[in-house]
Amino acid sequence: MNLEELKKLREKNFLKHKKKKKEYYLKNKATTKTKRKEIDYSKELSSENFRSKIKEIAKAQKAHVDDRKDLIIAKINEYKKRKKEYYCENKEKRLEYDKEYREKKKEELREYRRDYYQKNKEKILAKQKEKRKS
Repeated sequence: MNLEELKKLREKNFLKHKKKKKEYYLKNKATTKTKRKEIDYSKELSSENFRSKIKEIAKAQKAHVDDRKDLIIAKINEYKKRKKEYYCENKEKRLEYDKEYREKKKEELREYRRDYYQKNKEKILAKQKEKRKS
C-alpha cells in the first residue's frame, strides 16, 4: 500500500468510528431523556404570582445557605488560619521583597520625573513665573 491509500483508509476508519460514536450517544440520549414539565411563563410571571415566586426563591436560597452556614464559617476560619500561618512563615521574605520593590520604584520615579522635567522645562518654568506674578 502506498501513502495515499493508507491516508484514505485511515480517514474512512475514523469516519466510521465517529459515526458509531454518534449513534451510541444519540441512543443513550434517547433512552435517558426524561420528559420535563412545561412551564407557562405568562402564568408564572404574572403580576399576582411574581411576588410569591420571588419570595419562594428567596426562601429556598436562604434555607440552602442556612444549611451550609456552619460549613461556610468553618472554611472561612480555616482560610484565615492558613493565611495567617503563611504570612508568619514568609514575613521576612515579604518585607525584603517590599523593600526592594520600593527602592526600584523610587529610582524609576526619580528617572521619570527627571525626564519629564527636562522635556517640559519651558512649560514648567512659564507656569511657575505665572503663579509668582499672581
